[in-house]
Amino acid sequence: MKFDEAIAAFEPALPLAVAYSGGADSTALLIACAARWPGQVEAFHVHHGLQAAADGFERHCADVCERLGVTLKVQRVDARHAPGESPEDAARRARYASLATLARGDGTRAEVRSIGLGQHADDQAETVLLALSRGAGLAGLAAMPEVAQRDGLMFHRPLLGVPAADIRAWLTARDVPWIEDPSNADARFTRNRIRAELLPALDRAFPQFRLTFARSARHAAQAHGLLVELGQQDLATIGTPPAIDALRRLSRARQANVLRHWLLRTHGCTPSTAQLDELLDQVEACTTRGHRLHIKIGTGFAERRGAFLHWYNPSPPTEASR
Repeated sequence: MKFDEAIAAFEPALPLAVAYSGGADSTALLIACAARWPGQVEAFHVHHGLQAAADGFERHCADVCERLGVTLKVQRVDARHAPGESPEDAARRARYASLATLARGDGTRAEVRSIGLGQHADDQAETVLLALSRGAGLAGLAAMPEVAQRDGLMFHRPLLGVPAADIRAWLTARDVPWIEDPSNADARFTRNRIRAELLPALDRAFPQFRLTFARSARHAAQAHGLLVELGQQDLATIGTPPAIDALRRLSRARQANVLRHWLLRTHGCTPSTAQLDELLDQVEACTTRGHRLHIKIGTGFAERRGAFLHWYNPSPPTEASR
């Protein structure tokens, strides 16, 4: 898909904010949206404070927005990661929390209803490859959705079908500058190694890989949606907390699916593959009333209490540790 075609097909609820980092992708998205919906688009910039260049990024964004006549809102956050935490995950959570804060407004303007994100076809391919490298299930292979609801907002990714090179060509043709974030070249991050090494090799071997990867991600998203529906139906049958006898009457695959659904939706817990396999083995062994079940699952434990399966966290996180 061409960049102009993607923008023409983009129909968000207005007013719209664009998450604007100053990079090529968000720059192109901001310029195109501001031209299409004058006076109804603003820019949200999250200052992560993770590198010395961050102040320069903010100044660049302010200059561009002034030239465009677009309001710029800035949120400064401390996105440093805790020991053992992924730096990328920490930065992503801080970014989404900041965007939600900015969207709530200051009481002097209409509240933003939609936020545009600049991820493109290369980003989607990288996400699929990351998921494959981690042995992810359908939820991971579905990669990034084009539209998602979070914190009461609609997040849109209208450029998922547009290659990164096309976006940069669009900007270059208009002589528009953008920022190249130096952290994107840091080979310590897996995503950057995929971008620098794997994507060029795929381009040479399979020039259409962006299109086919995106198609596979959409298929995975549809299949994951069906599993979620099945999990909801099975959970309604076995109850909350799950009745072990009712759970045992399901096939092992459906047991795994409904347990994942129950743990995530009810307790915000995602078991590892090994933990879930052990839990399924123990459920299968629950043929007598006295069989004890107590297994580490995520940050807590699953255990048998009478006829039911329960999950609990003996040490829930405090506000200071979140």
